Amino acid sequence: MSTPPRPITLSVFDYQAGNLHSLLKSIDLPHVTVRVDTDPATWVRDTDAVILPGVGAFAPAAALLAPARDIVRDALFCGLPALGICLGMQLLFEESDEGPGDGLGIFAGRVERLQAQRIPQIGWNSVEVVPPTDPLLVAAPLNTVYFANSFVCRPTDEERSSVIAWSTHESDRFAAAVRRGNTIGVQFHPEKSSAPGVQFMHAFLESDVPRSEGAGVTPTSASASSANTIMSTNTQEHTL
Repeated sequence: MSTPPRPITLSVFDYQAGNLHSLLKSIDLPHVTVRVDTDPATWVRDTDAVILPGVGAFAPAAALLAPARDIVRDALFCGLPALGICLGMQLLFEESDEGPGDGLGIFAGRVERLQAQRIPQIGWNSVEVVPPTDPLLVAAPLNTVYFANSFVCRPTDEERSSVIAWSTHESDRFAAAVRRGNTIGVQFHPEKSSAPGVQFMHAFLESDVPRSEGAGVTPTSASASSANTIMSTNTQEHTL
């Protein structure tokens, strides 16, 4: 008889810039309790993992993170598993041409506009996985994924070793996914990338999140009765 999955508390940061429904639906698992936070300090506290979603613009999102930037950086550098999606990946870098403000600086580099005729890039595109394949991409192989972006991350030369997958739009080759420790950024939208993308989200929770134990944050176990409940910082509750 197989061992049931460990209960997980997952915190999603809300930039208050768009609908999180697709993302929340992709992480709808019986053993996962999802908490939606608008306070960045609360977002990384008492949780097993965090997600920076892909909806919004760099400047207002960076401004929301700014009051707790050092707290968030410390949590991620201490090993709290994190997944940044699209804009969320860009916020893991240092700064952006899209607008003012400091990113979290987990990865060295700058966010720049795509060098292409067709902008934004909207639709399906292939990814080129860097060998040796990252364990997350072994657990959830991805060949073609969904993008919706005008800006991409340009790692410094020294940071290119953090790239775990590349993609190319027209002739512009850019980082499609990066990893440092337990922090992962993806320029694509796994939650919109059909079944393989949902598998990727589940694999992040099942293969990366257990490593948070002893990471320097206080994990909170979710009870079976509270699974699939979305809690915001104003204590309102919504059921998926």
